Amino acid sequence: MTNPSSATASYSVQGMLREYLSSGRLTEVVYRDSAGQICLVHDVIRELFSRAGQDFLLLGRGTMLPFDHVITIDGQLLSDRAG
Repeated sequence: MTNPSSATASYSVQGMLREYLSSGRLTEVVYRDSAGQICLVHDVIRELFSRAGQDFLLLGRGTMLPFDHVITIDGQLLSDRAG
């Protein structure tokens, strides 16, 4: 079972992500895929949403990422912005 605190974005991280969403600018996203591999993509954040107590990012090309799989956005560790 996923730790709820790591599965949901803090308010400061949500604010940063909403800025990316509203700007539509290209963003570097580093995340861990379902096989545990580190992936790097350059894409826009199309949508932020929650389902069953977990936050997700939807990227422009249709990739849906659970928030707790995202490591960095534009080089910023998301855990550094939590809280």
